[in-house]
Amino acid sequence: MPLSKPRNGNRLMGESTTNHPDFSDVHMTRRGFVKGTVAVGASAMAESVTAAPSPKKDPIPIIDCHIHLFDGSRPQGAPYVGPGGDSPTTALPADYRKLAVPLGITGAIKVEASPWVEDNLWALQVMQPDDMMLGLVGNLRPEKPDFAELLVRHAKNPLFRGIRYGSLWGYDLPRMVEDDVFLKGMRLMTDLDLSLDVANPSVRLMEAVVRLNQKLPDLRIIIDHLPRLERTVANQTTYGNVLKDLHDRTNVYVKLSGVIHHIAGKIVKDLEIHRPNLDRLIEIFGDDRILFGSDWPNSDRAAPLDEVVGIAKEYFADKPRELQEKYFWKNSLAAYKWKPREDQQER
Repeated sequence: MPLSKPRNGNRLMGESTTNHPDFSDVHMTRRGFVKGTVAVGASAMAESVTAAPSPKKDPIPIIDCHIHLFDGSRPQGAPYVGPGGDSPTTALPADYRKLAVPLGITGAIKVEASPWVEDNLWALQVMQPDDMMLGLVGNLRPEKPDFAELLVRHAKNPLFRGIRYGSLWGYDLPRMVEDDVFLKGMRLMTDLDLSLDVANPSVRLMEAVVRLNQKLPDLRIIIDHLPRLERTVANQTTYGNVLKDLHDRTNVYVKLSGVIHHIAGKIVKDLEIHRPNLDRLIEIFGDDRILFGSDWPNSDRAAPLDEVVGIAKEYFADKPRELQEKYFWKNSLAAYKWKPREDQQER
């Protein structure tokens, strides 16, 4: 209803101001009616605005940048079959999809959990039929003579997005960053637009990341599970220094994964205990270099997948939507250069 406007002061047009026995009563009654109409109209409009539902925002899709696949039932078995306990010894795309889709996860990057070269091909084969699988971080050794041939061959598959090398399977990244053959392999990685995941973070490993970035600033490096690295009296100075050094290294990303983890021998699920560390890591790496990863099913040793996703959602719930989108999916595109395989991934 349009609002009435007073005209000629408080007088209605055409009314006389001569003495009329009923003028005062009539004038006040009609003026009161107009005011009442205005008040009712304004109130109705206010109620309409208040009652109008806020625009519904689409849920933010999630790209899980760290899952593992394996099959301990194969004739040759598998070198890694999960964390034990109630966790299954077979983890395949269909198993993950069943758990992930209800949580809003639309795609996943598989990070190799096997040092066997042939398992790169096995992983690509089991991932290919499932469009939820967006990429493989494989396992090849840059210091080996056949690395270049194997890398080029695997990179022809668009699902192959890089390799993992760190402090596992006897690999020693801090030592290898000074090796010319290793660095030649890393240059080939850069030429092929692939990324390097570094595993099992420690201060020593992160210092190696800094040195590698100094030598090859165009190589995308992704530090896995950094929230698990706790500051101690012994490492707090060196850890603080290496974090400062990583602040401006724009091609070094970090997975804010492993949020629920053991502290002093106890699994800690309380977000408020983890919040200061998460705040600090985002301050160091910025909005554009943080990634979500679940570490499923290795994460089962700490919490089921729904709780792993839940604590990440809880932490980011009060953050701007733009930051949430960067963490949960947009930054994964920059880090891994994956290609969409399903319509909901096109966004």
